[in-house]
Amino acid sequence: MYKRILIATDGSALATKAETQGFSLAKELHASVIVATVTEPWSAIELAAQAQRGAKHPVEDYEKHSTAVAERTLGAASGLAKKMGLACDTIHVKDEHPAEGIIKTAKANECDLIVMASHGRRGLQRALLGSQTNEVLSLSSIPVLVCK
Repeated sequence: MYKRILIATDGSALATKAETQGFSLAKELHASVIVATVTEPWSAIELAAQAQRGAKHPVEDYEKHSTAVAERTLGAASGLAKKMGLACDTIHVKDEHPAEGIIKTAKANECDLIVMASHGRRGLQRALLGSQTNEVLSLSSIPVLVCK
């Protein structure tokens, strides 16, 4: 069945549930696991606003912060895998939109399943915030398991 599973996470409580499901499936199937988190490109408008507020190095500050968040997210996922008796590789995908980064990482690592959470936003909230899960479902040629 599935031999190499990519678990996409943003570190949220819902994503942690998807991690648990992905690790359980991997354990059952004896599949290898890659856990990925994606950092979006910095926004010139936001960084300009930070500079106006007195930030001396907004790009460096953003990069340091996003790296620290990714390390915490991936460290927690790796710890969960270990607790469940599994090993996993971790990848921090930088400067990508989440859906694109997830799909590119899955393809580059020859994954045959993507596991991710859906926050289940609807209506205006979904239109304004978008749905990374929906975008992955629409664009991926790799099967996607969505956990709610």
